[in-house]
Amino acid sequence: MSTETTIPAGTTSPAEPVAALSDEEIFASHQGGKLSISSTVPLASKRDLSIAYTPGVAQVSRAIHANPELAKTLTWAQRLVVVVSDGTAVLGLGDIGASASLPVMEGKSALFKAFGELDSIPLVLNTTDVDEIVETLVRLRPSFGAVNLEDVSAPRCFELEDKLIEALDCPVMHDDQHGTAVVVLAALTGAAKVTGRELEKLRVVVSGAGAAGIAVAQMLLAAGITDVVLLDSRGVINSDRADIAADQASKKAQLAALGNPRGVSGGPAEALTGADVFVGVSSSKLDEEHLKLMSQDSIVFALSNPDPEVLPEVAHRYAAVVATGRSDFPNQINNVLAFPGIFRGALDAGARRITPAMKLAAARAIAALAAEDLSADYIVPSPLDPRVAPAVSAAVAAAVEAE
Repeated sequence: MSTETTIPAGTTSPAEPVAALSDEEIFASHQGGKLSISSTVPLASKRDLSIAYTPGVAQVSRAIHANPELAKTLTWAQRLVVVVSDGTAVLGLGDIGASASLPVMEGKSALFKAFGELDSIPLVLNTTDVDEIVETLVRLRPSFGAVNLEDVSAPRCFELEDKLIEALDCPVMHDDQHGTAVVVLAALTGAAKVTGRELEKLRVVVSGAGAAGIAVAQMLLAAGITDVVLLDSRGVINSDRADIAADQASKKAQLAALGNPRGVSGGPAEALTGADVFVGVSSSKLDEEHLKLMSQDSIVFALSNPDPEVLPEVAHRYAAVVATGRSDFPNQINNVLAFPGIFRGALDAGARRITPAMKLAAARAIAALAAEDLSADYIVPSPLDPRVAPAVSAAVAAAVEAE
């Protein structure tokens, strides 16, 4: 059996205007859900039924019972991705619950099929208890081959991902964290080249210390960028800040120690003075006066969606390269560039974990695809570029082999 969806036509254009959407069009496309199941074998005759179901299927079940490893090739489970959410941090809607999150998870499963040629099903859970979610997935483990965590609120998402990685012997990734981080690094690699900068020497400010912001900061540090200043609602995350000092085991404290070598403190103005890069992954607005404080020909990634931290037409008054999370502006930072290929490569290579090296390989593969046509309006490929998922998959599989 396989989940069924339409594979989009490829494109390499830097920006594609999207026509206005009507409520009627949107609700009609979601009527009955966005997924279906289709058989991969014929079921048109008694012989077909005897092979696909009883009595033939009993032979397959006996074989798996005798040798459980055969389930990897004789069922779809080994290459099935489950998209798991508790509905606590859905898009920009917040904690809307499991049922209301299901349309988003259906869409994510459709993207897995369209871009990664991987079967996927959504699982939304009526619990926000981390241990209950872990226990549920441990019990369901024979039914799937990988876990894509989606729209789980911070800081619970960090604990949940860590516990699942330890409890399960298959790839697990919270895409809101790592998919975003991979594409940001890919885009920043291109933007650095466009502006004539060395990636490792960039001064970066990340606004937002939730799931995405922390993962972006960690990814940039892993890529060799040493000056990464993180902002939350209280200002710069600094080791001297009382709430940070009081919880040295937190992700924020770890990043304060690793990524703020100049000891910057204060608020957005202090953080952005002389900065080369702004990465916005929160709903906070970026004041135009703060843009003036950044270095010449700066780089602005205003990724809050649908309302960017600053509109591109304002950012372009000061920045040489501007990116958003939207499809109606150039340089869309879209997770679909990363997660289908990352999971496909991990499963192709038989990986039990998705490691930092695999994520770095994915980012470099995405960046390489834009290198030939690189410009201020084209720092990453289009999400619909058919080259992306195969390139990412191959790079991730090669990283698995190297590790």
